Amino acid sequence: MGAILQSLGRTITAGVVLLVIILGIVSAAGGTGINPALVIRWLHVLSGILWIGLLYYFNFVQMPSMPKIPDEQKPAVSKVIAPTALFWFRWAALSTVIFGLVLAGMNGYLGSALMFTAPHHTIGIGMWLGLIMAFNVWFIIWPNQQKALGLVEVAAEAKPKAARMAMLTSRFNTMLSIPMLYSMVAYQNGGF
Repeated sequence: MGAILQSLGRTITAGVVLLVIILGIVSAAGGTGINPALVIRWLHVLSGILWIGLLYYFNFVQMPSMPKIPDEQKPAVSKVIAPTALFWFRWAALSTVIFGLVLAGMNGYLGSALMFTAPHHTIGIGMWLGLIMAFNVWFIIWPNQQKALGLVEVAAEAKPKAARMAMLTSRFNTMLSIPMLYSMVAYQNGGF
């Protein structure tokens, strides 16, 4: 077991194998089999957990902790941890949106949700908030983080401004995540 858990790849593979075993047991016990819409929903939720989890990590852990870290240790965060976290952050945002749009299309409510037509107005609100947030990740947060972290060349005086813009947009996304998550859950559970 230790060899499995010491490698992220083996850990993920073991999780997928465990899922397949569970699905096999449920199917053998009279389950209905694999529903493609359920698989897409699972991928949407899995991607969303990674995306929002990293958003919350940045806002609840990394940003508040940076002033407490001695200057000589900050490159460990800004040169190693942050770029890796930002990689997963932006691709999780994109995959969440893609799987969400595919799911809405498969279930026949994509157009009505995006147009806020009942009974899909609640999920439509969540979808639009998610789209705004994903736009912010790719077109405001990521370009500004590249400047702030020195991943692209900019004048020294541009870095603090870029860092502030990335931080404010990340906080804006954190604010939007609260009603977005509520709208997604409310739709699935028959409420607003």
